[in-house]
Amino acid sequence: MWDMFLKILKKSKKFYLNGKINTLTCKRFRNYIQYNFDLDTNVIINIDEVNEIDKDGLKAINSLITISLRENKMFSIEGRGTKEIYEYYDQAIAI
Repeated sequence: MWDMFLKILKKSKKFYLNGKINTLTCKRFRNYIQYNFDLDTNVIINIDEVNEIDKDGLKAINSLITISLRENKMFSIEGRGTKEIYEYYDQAIAI
C-alpha cells in the first residue's frame, strides 16, 4: 500500500521527488508542478529518489514539458534516469 505514494519536497527552487510517478500518483504530481508554473518561471525536478516511472508517469512529464514550452517556462529534470525521459519525450514528438 505504501508503494503508491510520491513525496515532493521543495528546497532551494528545486522539487525533490521520492517514490513512484505512476498511474496512482501522476495526476497529483502533474497538477502540483503545473500549479508551480504559475508561481515561478523556472521549475526543476530531481528524480534521484524516484524508483518507478510508468507509462502514465512519462505521459505526465511529457505534458509538463509541453506546457512549459507553450507558456515559455523553464522545466528541467535532473537525476538518474533523466536521459531516458528525454529520449521518451523525443520519440513522442516524432510520432
